[in-house]
Amino acid sequence: MTEPVLRLSGITKRFGSLVANDGISLELCAGEVLALLGENGAGKSTLVSILFGHYVADAGHIEAFGQPLPPGQPRAALAAGIGMVHQHFTLADNLSVLDNVMLGTEPLWRWRSKRGAGRQRLDELAQRFGLRVRPEALVGSLSVGERQRVEILKALYRGARILILDEPTAVLTPQESEQLFATLDTLVKDGLAVIFISHKLDEVLRVSHRVAVLRGGKLVHSGPTRGTSKVGLAATMVGREVLVPSRPATVRAPGALVLNCKDVHTSARGHATALSGVDLRVLSGEILAVAGVSGNGQVALAELLHGLIPVQRGSLQVQGRTLPARPRDWIGLPVARVPEDRHSQGVVGDLSLWENTITERLRDKRFARWGWVRRAAARAHAQALIQRFDVRGGGPDTPARRLSGGNMQKLVLGRALALGDDTPHGAPTLIVAAQPTWGLDVGAVAFVHERLLEAAAKGSAVLLISEDLDEILALADRIAVMHQGRLTPARPRAAWTLASLGLAMAGSTGNAGVPTDTAPADA
Repeated sequence: MTEPVLRLSGITKRFGSLVANDGISLELCAGEVLALLGENGAGKSTLVSILFGHYVADAGHIEAFGQPLPPGQPRAALAAGIGMVHQHFTLADNLSVLDNVMLGTEPLWRWRSKRGAGRQRLDELAQRFGLRVRPEALVGSLSVGERQRVEILKALYRGARILILDEPTAVLTPQESEQLFATLDTLVKDGLAVIFISHKLDEVLRVSHRVAVLRGGKLVHSGPTRGTSKVGLAATMVGREVLVPSRPATVRAPGALVLNCKDVHTSARGHATALSGVDLRVLSGEILAVAGVSGNGQVALAELLHGLIPVQRGSLQVQGRTLPARPRDWIGLPVARVPEDRHSQGVVGDLSLWENTITERLRDKRFARWGWVRRAAARAHAQALIQRFDVRGGGPDTPARRLSGGNMQKLVLGRALALGDDTPHGAPTLIVAAQPTWGLDVGAVAFVHERLLEAAAKGSAVLLISEDLDEILALADRIAVMHQGRLTPARPRAAWTLASLGLAMAGSTGNAGVPTDTAPADA
């Protein structure tokens, strides 16, 4: 083993009574990929934020290439050769690739930018590491995979010798993920050190040399990847065996038609892709999944089925009723929503858990009457949901922002599914779940999947909008793919392969994308 290029010693960070990092010590060597794993709220983000200078540790210190790293100084981390590619890209869509890469690398007082030298260096890096880009292309015109290449090139352009990748394949097709792994292999062979943060254990086992696992702010495991397994890593992360649920081979026959979209068109809103000629039918008791690369119309589809935007052309009916673009009508049916962004759309962070659990039930006489909220009933309802959905991190009066991502998602899911408590089957008529496990750890993912499967078994029609193909193949009865606002016919899960899904997500049609020879027509 070579001398470590990065050494974290006794890192401790407290937020009030919460110990986010508790005496963590780690080392990273050149040419090595270290996978950093842990449940939501285990302390990964805090540790990386300390490393990158966004937080200052209460105790401990960091050395990069044998030199102390000044705490709380992102500029010092960059100067030391530490780069980071965030899960949500930090690029300016209205600027070119070259402008994005060079932004912030030149002094403001320089009379003119040295674009010629910058382009030459960018071309050299792109060729050296197999990161194909068009320097003059606007970032807004690039695919998700191309944007990720730009993020990596941006870090390398600034001299990164240690690269932190946060959920790097979360929004990539299988083909783009393969390209990323090939790039990582080239980078590591060239001596780059990589910290790889992911909840996808198959990827961790494939690309990493060592694995470090955090649980409850403590380092509970650090060792070689070889000899470990998905089951073992999952158990180490959550402290118990994790049973991964999946759709059984034989399920109840789908029931009545619940959601019926015919030739639906919507208007474009901001950067959101509009829907164009969408046909979609979802039956009671089935899980229909919509796959696609981020930005291809999934947001518009979810908003349409949450009652937030209207149909411009075509028809949309739920149980034979045409509903207006008014959320309270959809909630009253009941249609349960699990929005894509739990932070900005799922909860109000400064409101308590009990307030968040009844935000969609304020017309229910159990929780409000004559304009007055019945707080005792609302708190009791929240406490029941907290116990039923295993929401950890506080009681009914705890502000929602204090929950980890996984527990926040459990709260959102519990609120949505509780809409069906008063129905004959104890489940909502329709569940629209958009990216329900995005960024969640393996334990939280298993919990969410179990609840969706239970709801379908009770008779709910479940529309799952997801970019996680493993999730889709594990849960769905039928699968459709969305690309540039258009939706392929929904076909049985068995008619798709991982490769055909990836090609369809990239816009391929016909035999190259969808195996039409084996796929039955839409129900």
